[in-house]
Amino acid sequence: MVEMLAGGVRLHLLPQRAAYLPEHHTLLVADAHIGKAQSFRRLGVPVPGGTTAETLARLTSAVAHTGAQRVVFLGDLLHSALGRNPDTWAAVAAWRALHTRLQLTLVRGNHDGHAGDPPPEWGVDCVNGPLPLGGLHLAHHPDPSADGYVLAGHIHPAAMVGGRGPGRLRLPCFHFGPHVGVLPAFGAFTGMHVMPRGPQDRVYVIADDCVRPLNSSP
Repeated sequence: MVEMLAGGVRLHLLPQRAAYLPEHHTLLVADAHIGKAQSFRRLGVPVPGGTTAETLARLTSAVAHTGAQRVVFLGDLLHSALGRNPDTWAAVAAWRALHTRLQLTLVRGNHDGHAGDPPPEWGVDCVNGPLPLGGLHLAHHPDPSADGYVLAGHIHPAAMVGGRGPGRLRLPCFHFGPHVGVLPAFGAFTGMHVMPRGPQDRVYVIADDCVRPLNSSP
């Protein structure tokens, strides 16, 4: 875990690919993309199974590690309408039954617009962003705001490490610019996009179940 400030708010950056706001007892999760693998299989694309279970296990770990009372999903909780599968829905409902006291909020993202809101039995409050919280604005799209520092998702940020050539690795990361911070994609079946780094940017990669600062220029 790494502790830092963004918009004057203290954040704990977790290797589970989430951020925790201790003063607000709130866990931030971006881009879970539940149902993505099922969506691909329904389109005839062979992809591994078990990704929903892995995503939910990661969420359980993050909640247990932090003692969070609330989870805010920064968009794309669901991947698409094709992912509305009975087995996937039952898995999430079973997870929810084990965490009935946990408040869940979804700041809708672009995929949520196509997939629709989660079913009522999941107990998720759905809002359009940005959602103010302390000095932060929680959103899906990483668009700057004059009203506060933005924490968002959407991009699935990654960073390249390890020098040049075939030994280079692409790792998920937290990417904080002067006005916008972007969280890594949380879901077990998501892609990554390498973001350029400016001189004021702070980047933290996730490797070996640790969060590590990346200080050197690419």
